[in-house]
Amino acid sequence: GTGPGRKGGGPRLRRARRGRRPAADGPAGRPVVRTAEGPVRGRAHGTYDTFEGIPYAAAPTGPLRWRPPRPAPRRTDVLDAGAPGSRCPQLPAIGPGGPAGSEDCLYLNVTAPAGRGRGRPVMVWFHGGGFRFGSGDAYRPQPLAVRGDAVVVTVNYRLGVFGFFGHPELGGAPDFGLADQQAALRWVRANAAGFGGDPERVTVFGESAGALSVCAHLVSPGSAGLFRRAIVQSGSCSTTMPPYALLPTVGTYEPFVPEERTVSAGVAAAASLGCGGRPAGRVLDCLRALDTGRLLTAELMERFSGVAYGNALLPAEPRRALESGRFHRVPVVQGSNLDEMRLFVAQTLAAYPVGDGEGYRMRLRTSFGPAAPAVEAAYPQAAFPTAALAWAALLTDASFTCPTLRDSRALARHVPTYAYLFSDTGAPDFTGLPAPAGFPYGATHGFELPYLFTTVALTPPQRALSGRMTGYWTRFARTGSPNAPGSPAWPRFGGPARSVLSLAPGSGGIRPVDPASTHHCALWDALPFPKPPRKAPGS
Repeated sequence: GTGPGRKGGGPRLRRARRGRRPAADGPAGRPVVRTAEGPVRGRAHGTYDTFEGIPYAAAPTGPLRWRPPRPAPRRTDVLDAGAPGSRCPQLPAIGPGGPAGSEDCLYLNVTAPAGRGRGRPVMVWFHGGGFRFGSGDAYRPQPLAVRGDAVVVTVNYRLGVFGFFGHPELGGAPDFGLADQQAALRWVRANAAGFGGDPERVTVFGESAGALSVCAHLVSPGSAGLFRRAIVQSGSCSTTMPPYALLPTVGTYEPFVPEERTVSAGVAAAASLGCGGRPAGRVLDCLRALDTGRLLTAELMERFSGVAYGNALLPAEPRRALESGRFHRVPVVQGSNLDEMRLFVAQTLAAYPVGDGEGYRMRLRTSFGPAAPAVEAAYPQAAFPTAALAWAALLTDASFTCPTLRDSRALARHVPTYAYLFSDTGAPDFTGLPAPAGFPYGATHGFELPYLFTTVALTPPQRALSGRMTGYWTRFARTGSPNAPGSPAWPRFGGPARSVLSLAPGSGGIRPVDPASTHHCALWDALPFPKPPRKAPGS
């Protein structure tokens, strides 16, 4: 998952105490809203207001490390919500840089249209980053708030070993990061009205790991009643990656893993940190006494980046729950990008090039075993400019396009479902990562984000597409359908049509398509990946 906007560690929450004030507008440009925990003072920006760094739960530090989120403390003083709170502990996504963040990180940010409106839809954003990095404050949702007249909430949640650790003394692997998100949704339900939002019209949305989070909430019993609609961007319940797709050392990627696998990894990690062999019930005491830096390592953040199922929060593997109809009955928008895997392949091409001819066939055999000839027949190298682009295309279909369509079919049997394929192959690169020669990013993973959030400059046709997408997303949040007079019709997914809305700029760029045959989904639906031990890719 990628995130637009600022990078690195965010500033610490400023807890300036300005004395007792009535919960009305404060000094010029500093609106005040009363929340259940106490008043907060934000910042006015003309057409919208922001309230940043609001604690939605108690700091999960010291004895609260690896415990479910506790309620945020109540205050009588006005909290300065003029700057983001700390990001959760993390290492840089890619490239140089040191550790960032603090375990005192359970903050959210509210962006609301200016004025004292009421009954607006509320959209709660969960960021991407492979459950290892990212933060809510990296996303600036002014377009959704101003053009779409929505209240948008962006959320920090515990990451990596801090959010997804498991151990017998914890009774398993309780998925603290997802529990944090549920706590944020409870906060939103309690406080949305103060910001002009309707607590009965909450939409959860997210991209990459944020989309996987939305999938989890669709099937988690504890999320019942906390939202009314869901938007899943490039991270369906069935997302997976074939073994050795990116590096010869990285096996099959599965974002959702059996709880016992996480617990076993936790026992091994405790031993490696010098906390093994303690009397029963004392291993966690030892681990909780370690400073943040001992845990914030690349190995531990990656090892505990899988979301465990088989616990109270996620009783079943999410894709199985979807298939059997065990999910919350809410309308869903779900989609992926035309060239999802190019971003990931690009980062590993230098270390693990995709060879031409026999090299390409060897990659196919390594990842797909006996099915390699069938995959090569569907994706002959000669049909693509380079073998690397052929490889990225087949991985995109195997990992994103077809699993997303599969989940959309399962959803559409029970709820209104709207499917999309973001197809702007000229989308701007906001990542700062140069594309390898002869390997353009196209409409790769995350590249739809600048069309919904304020990030980089768009061309006039792209700005028009951004306006359409912002309208679709916020109308869906408002009504449960993205459609409105004056916009290209977005047909419901389901029945024989299986129509998916292609989203691209220019005349006719927004139109229904049927990607299942173009992207060889019959092949991928029939092809189970081999399952070597899991290691997560750098996503």
